[in-house]
Amino acid sequence: MIASSKRSRTPEPTQPVVTGIGVVAPTGTRVDEHWQAVLAGKSGIGRITRFDPTGYPVSLAGEVPGFAPQGRVPGRLISQTDRWTHFALAAAENALQDAGVDPAQQPEYSMGVVTASSSGGTEFGQHEMQRLYTRGPSWVGAYQSIAWFYAASTGQISIRHGMRGPCGVICTEQSGGLDAIGQARRLLRSGTRLVVTGGTDASLCPYGLVAQLSNGALSAVDDPARAYLPFDASATGYLPGEGGAIMIVETPDAADARDAEAYGRIAGYAAGFDPSPADGRSEPLVGVINRALADARLTPDQVDVVFADALGVWAEDRAEAAALRGVFGPRGVAVTAPKTLTGRLYAGGGALDVATALLALRHAVVPPCTGPTRLVTGDDLDLVLNQPREMPVRAALVLARGHQGFVSAVVLTRADG
Repeated sequence: MIASSKRSRTPEPTQPVVTGIGVVAPTGTRVDEHWQAVLAGKSGIGRITRFDPTGYPVSLAGEVPGFAPQGRVPGRLISQTDRWTHFALAAAENALQDAGVDPAQQPEYSMGVVTASSSGGTEFGQHEMQRLYTRGPSWVGAYQSIAWFYAASTGQISIRHGMRGPCGVICTEQSGGLDAIGQARRLLRSGTRLVVTGGTDASLCPYGLVAQLSNGALSAVDDPARAYLPFDASATGYLPGEGGAIMIVETPDAADARDAEAYGRIAGYAAGFDPSPADGRSEPLVGVINRALADARLTPDQVDVVFADALGVWAEDRAEAAALRGVFGPRGVAVTAPKTLTGRLYAGGGALDVATALLALRHAVVPPCTGPTRLVTGDDLDLVLNQPREMPVRAALVLARGHQGFVSAVVLTRADG
């Protein structure tokens, strides 16, 4: 743990700001709806309805309620793209409106798009493969070649809004949403003025669920209140979910030129790799946290809250708790994991945590982690349980660990420094 006194900090002028947020999640399809659900502990977890889960070991997931692409996605794209891209297009549209950005009024080569993808267009791909096997090649649509592709959401957002600057996609599973934001920051520091970034996912179909089962970490508990309990002695794994968040990230100069109000700053970012996360080691995560803090020019005592990765697997929860203790000291920082209300959203999970953390900065309240009751970490973790905690929030750390070893951290600070 690095000791220092609390002190004021002047943000670097190159730290980009987030001026718009769009959310499509099990907790709501608007930013305010999501935020109120998180504060109230209103869960979006329930029995899977997108297909009949009977016969599968996992029957619960976080589904986006009542989402219809009609009116939110251009009509021709509904049949040409997957639900995962529908989410991204809808969230990007909301984020642009929230930021007050009209892309048509911006230089087209000054705007970029970087999104995260985990499984791509899984549901679309499954339907096309079913047609192939049951009816023959002539029944497979031409859009199969692009709808499943992991870069589809980036491409469709770029095309729809005329964004011809640098574009890309990050594929690091649950870490992807944070890594996309890190890449967006690099682009802004190299001349791009605005980047649409974040991530979504939608793999709640038979093929998508079976693929996820291969990691052995999904919970088979059929009680929505007890199935996903990170840091709890009764943890049995995590639940899958769909959705995510898209954000508008700009240079401070670009935001100031529009008199845009910012949610906060992307102050620090770091990524690493842990080749054996199941071993329960904390050192890789400690290293990533410390590098992210150094990048933000913050010391541990200046961080007010950590949005934990919170896998719900005993060994990895212990390792994450040990890492937080090693950096911040026992009960040295408030910790939360609102993802117990949504499930893990893969490429959308880190992005949604960033969006939620930015709202915590704005409203000076830490949303709770709902569900855990018997912490396996004892008194070492100051987990904010069941009720929001009103407190000054000037800096937040968001953590994410992706399947097979990806580790990422983003530090957010208030826009006013």
